[in-house]
Amino acid sequence: MEIGKVVGNVWATRKDEKLCGQKFLVVKLLKTKDTYKEGFLVAADNAGAGNGDLVFITKGSAARASIERVNVPIDATIVGIVDTLEFFDE
Repeated sequence: MEIGKVVGNVWATRKDEKLCGQKFLVVKLLKTKDTYKEGFLVAADNAGAGNGDLVFITKGSAARASIERVNVPIDATIVGIVDTLEFFDE
């Protein structure tokens, strides 16, 4: 599982029909407590996340299991919204 920040939405009028009804969000993945990884990730939203939310993201077969449809072509799903993120300095 990874943590990321929702930074946008994706709309696609033409897509695999198995994706119909899914909400897709653009996410920047957290690299360290103060920085984000390069690039973006598109994830199906299964938690009702919105712009600026910190979210839990699961990938691979776990992403499909979260939406309870194994045959859907999704490899990343938002499975939770982070309320608090706390880091402990070593």
